[in-house]
Amino acid sequence: MNSPVFLTDLDHTFLRSDQSVSPFSRDVWNRIARHTPLTVATARSFSKSHDFLSALHLDAPMILLDGSMVVLPDKTLIDIKTVAKEIGDELIEAGRRFDNIEPFVIGLTDRDLNEAFRYPEKVTPMQRQVLENYKSDPRLERLGRMEAMEETLKIVYMAEEARLRPLTEHFKALFGDALEFKLSPEKYTGGYYLTILHPLGDKAHAMAKVAEYMEHDTADFTVFGDSLNDLGMFELAGTACAVQNALDEVKAAADIVLPHTNDEDAVARYLQEATHA
Repeated sequence: MNSPVFLTDLDHTFLRSDQSVSPFSRDVWNRIARHTPLTVATARSFSKSHDFLSALHLDAPMILLDGSMVVLPDKTLIDIKTVAKEIGDELIEAGRRFDNIEPFVIGLTDRDLNEAFRYPEKVTPMQRQVLENYKSDPRLERLGRMEAMEETLKIVYMAEEARLRPLTEHFKALFGDALEFKLSPEKYTGGYYLTILHPLGDKAHAMAKVAEYMEHDTADFTVFGDSLNDLGMFELAGTACAVQNALDEVKAAADIVLPHTNDEDAVARYLQEATHA
């Protein structure tokens, strides 16, 4: 059997709720990373992940944007799954007609991994709240009428569950297996996200790509998560760990429910004990 690989989600799993890496988690990570592969699987983009992880030793492939991209820290692209512009535009128009709602669109402007974060003029209260955290971000592009990009990585609707659940079912009826739909609660804002990806652009498929690149079996992986988009990784991994603050569905699917929350350095505590670091 190969040596173990540890793969963790970021938000509400490895990051604290204030979106920071604690000194304890940083120090444990950097001690272990000298001899054991450690990496991340996150909904965040390359630039945002780089900001959060700048103090951590990273040389293994990272899973970004919910699994639509696998990339090394030096920007070497290993895999990418984009939503075709034609389908993306059809979906955005379908959402506009169904509920007069428009999404955020995140994509690449070039293969140097420069990103654009497109947002509509008319936003939901949740979208407005998210934009407050991005107001000085140079990637922002406001569009009078939303459309997909040539390399769209994900399309994200943000609103109340009661609004997004029927929208999700409408999209599934129209597009079937041509797209991947993930509806889940969002803990920072208290609402829901509907994330739409290429059908092979989720964390599970990306994890398989990471394993292939590293010449490991997915059974060598121990993964950590808290949310519904982590469940595919849980099915593939040799060991699946849910933090104490994870959703009940995630805890039910885990091999191990950690006794600590993300704010109590749950992942780092487990890593320290598992590796005797």
